[in-house]
Amino acid sequence: MAKTRMIKKYPNRRLYDTELSKYVTLSHVRALVLDGVDIKVVDADSEDDITRQILMQIITEQESGESPLFSTRLLSQFIRIYRDAVPDVFGSFMEQNLDLYAKQQALYQKQMQNMLVEDPAKAFSRLTEQNLEFWKHMQDDFFKMAGVSKDGTKQKPDKD
Repeated sequence: MAKTRMIKKYPNRRLYDTELSKYVTLSHVRALVLDGVDIKVVDADSEDDITRQILMQIITEQESGESPLFSTRLLSQFIRIYRDAVPDVFGSFMEQNLDLYAKQQALYQKQMQNMLVEDPAKAFSRLTEQNLEFWKHMQDDFFKMAGVSKDGTKQKPDKD
């Protein structure tokens, strides 16, 4: 199991990475999170866990940039959820959905890398074959539901 990286926040608002033994910026903490490092941020005086506050600060800074992730509508919905939702249920729901999204993104990136390694003409040909096979199965299913055989003759419905 990976060791949790301890960051201390001092009253002067400075962050101190205890592993590196030096002061760091919020950007450094963000980079740790992006690298998959588990972090814990504590108030240097009270020893209170303030990790969530620091993570929210990172999100707030990112959202104030040129390409925010959250729309005004979505943020309004989040605020409304605080009034009505059961936090544990909603939090679990969001975590599961974000995990699924991350897995799908990783799979997509892996597939794209494989395509870039493969000869583009072969990759396109393989993709075309897969699409044709998909459409063929869909067409066969449609004709079967319509009661038409592959040779175009009308089939008698099956008796149960």
